[in-house]
Amino acid sequence: MKKQLLALGAFFLFATTGQAQQEIKMEDLSKHIGDSVTVCTKIYGGIFLDRSKGTPTFLNAGSNYPNSPLTIVIWADARKTFKQAPEVFYKDKNICVTGKVILYKEKAEIVVYDESQIMLQ
Repeated sequence: MKKQLLALGAFFLFATTGQAQQEIKMEDLSKHIGDSVTVCTKIYGGIFLDRSKGTPTFLNAGSNYPNSPLTIVIWADARKTFKQAPEVFYKDKNICVTGKVILYKEKAEIVVYDESQIMLQ
């Protein structure tokens, strides 16, 4: 029984380690489309589009809009998990965001589903 539990524990250890996010630099975003990563950067601004479909919040990471190399997207359901308005709270702060890098109109995005995906540095 102990050997079975030990083997099961080892399996879960290796299975979860293989799926861990890797920390990357902003300039390497294009090499990681489709990957789950952690990237650390400054938030230069953001906007809450309360009258748009899905009521998204966009955070401009790495530079001001429209030159930001990464946009962090927070949809309405995820916004409810934040204690404060993200576009105000994170402005001019250094953060690390964890999530899957996707392309939207040839620009990198990470969609955030919960406040815990963004950590202050």
